[in-house]
Amino acid sequence: MAEQGAQRREYVRFAFHKVDRAWRRLPAAEREEAVAEVENLVNRYAEGMMIRPYSTVGTRGDTDLLLWTASHELASVQELARDFSSTTLGLHSETPHSFLAMTKRSIYLDNHVHEGQERLHVKPSRARYLFVYPFVKTREWYLLPQDERQRVMDEHIAIGHKYPGVKINTTYSFGLDDQDFVVAFETNEPADFVDLVMDLRETEGSRYTVRDTPIFSCVGKPLREVLADLG
Repeated sequence: MAEQGAQRREYVRFAFHKVDRAWRRLPAAEREEAVAEVENLVNRYAEGMMIRPYSTVGTRGDTDLLLWTASHELASVQELARDFSSTTLGLHSETPHSFLAMTKRSIYLDNHVHEGQERLHVKPSRARYLFVYPFVKTREWYLLPQDERQRVMDEHIAIGHKYPGVKINTTYSFGLDDQDFVVAFETNEPADFVDLVMDLRETEGSRYTVRDTPIFSCVGKPLREVLADLG
C-alpha cells in the first residue's frame, strides 16, 4: 500500500557523470556560460527536491561529478536527468554509473536508537566526504530465519556505533535496479570510513556479501566549485 503524507518514501538517484575532452577545449567564456546554465537548472529543481553535488575528480578515473538526488516523485528525478542531458555540459558528458533506489524503514533497528530512525527522508549532513557503493547480498542471507539475521546485524550495527563520525544512508533497490541496496556514508574523516570498512570485513555478515563495488569517493563542494573541477 502506498504511503501517504509524512510517511511517503523517496526515490533516490546517484548519477555519476564524466565529461569528455571536448568540454575542456571549449573557450573559457562558453564554459562559464555552460556552468551558469547548470547552476540555474539545479537551483530550479532544488526548490522541489533534494540535490547534492559532489566532485569525484582525482578520486575516480571514470567519473568527474555526482548528483545525489531525492524526490517523492520519480517523474522529478527523470525530468532533472532529461533537462541536464540537454545542457551544454550534458551534451559534453556521459553517465557511466547511475543507481536508483528508495528509502525504507530498516527492519533491523527496532532495538537501536538512531537520529531520524524512520529514514523515509534523505537528510544529508554537512560532512565533506561521501562514500557510495551498490550492495548485493547472497540469496542464502534472505533464507535465514529473521532472528538469525537480526543477531548478525546486531554485530554489524555495533561496529558502526564505534564510528559516530560516520553516518550511513541506506536506500533500497529491490526491483528498481540491479543491486539490493545503495549505501552512502558521510564523514569528515575518510580514515574513519577506512577503519569502519576494515572492521566490517571481519564480521559474520560479510560472508553474505556478493558485491559491494564499485566504490565512489566523493568530495562535497558548492556546485560552482564542483563544476570548476571539470576544467
